[in-house]
Amino acid sequence: MSETELQMQRAAALRSNQRCYDALVDARAPLCRPASDAEIADPLRTVDPLGWLGPSIEGRSVLCLAAGGGRQSVLYASAGANVTVVDISPAMLELDRAAARERRLPIRAIQGSMDELDMLSADQFDIVIHPVSTCYLPDVAPVFRAVARVLRPAGLYISQHKSPTSLQASCTADRESRYVVEHPYYRTRPVPPPTAGSVAQRIREPHATEYLHRWEQLIGGICRAGMQIEDFIEPDHADNEAVAGTFGHRAMFIAPYVRIKARKRLTHTTRPGILLTP
Repeated sequence: MSETELQMQRAAALRSNQRCYDALVDARAPLCRPASDAEIADPLRTVDPLGWLGPSIEGRSVLCLAAGGGRQSVLYASAGANVTVVDISPAMLELDRAAARERRLPIRAIQGSMDELDMLSADQFDIVIHPVSTCYLPDVAPVFRAVARVLRPAGLYISQHKSPTSLQASCTADRESRYVVEHPYYRTRPVPPPTAGSVAQRIREPHATEYLHRWEQLIGGICRAGMQIEDFIEPDHADNEAVAGTFGHRAMFIAPYVRIKARKRLTHTTRPGILLTP
């Protein structure tokens, strides 16, 4: 794919996915619900059940990337962090601003794309939190480079992604309760929309433009941007008692998401493929 084609795809994806999330806010979808009182009662445990962030983030500078909606920003701010949230959707950011006003939290909300963070200073954040969203851009490498630039040395990058296999596979089960590979692994075009159904609604946002990123692009891209992987999990959504064709049943065969803990190297060059550590 040429650079011109890539930029055209990116521009189209940004427009499509902004409209998608603005519409989800209007529909009051589950993805657009601000943090609840119960979640805020113990905010750090809510956002970090694995303990990746340590016992406290009091006073830490946190970027919630592509994370509008009034949940992530409010929880991290309630845990004592100084929070900035960046999102492409004005409607999602308005939920953050409204929740911040209601709970009197000093949250900064900025509209922008996750792969262009020039509005933020280099080495500005101790932690970057990035919920599932890399699938919305055709090229994930600029995202990781942008994250590495705004992270302080030894800063943490906690990201979640849709697993490549999940985006390849059918959302519905066949007559033998199996899920089939429908889409190529090596691809540059968006993944076609799924057939309608309850599983599709859980793993694919309606009318979103989504791209499959291979493991070498996800794991390798994080490393090439100057970060090192410290942990990797596949959140368990499997339900061995679920009926075929449901989200829990499909998750027994295909992990829908992955979560990655990475840390910015203390020193690194910007030249691709060259990393220097003390």
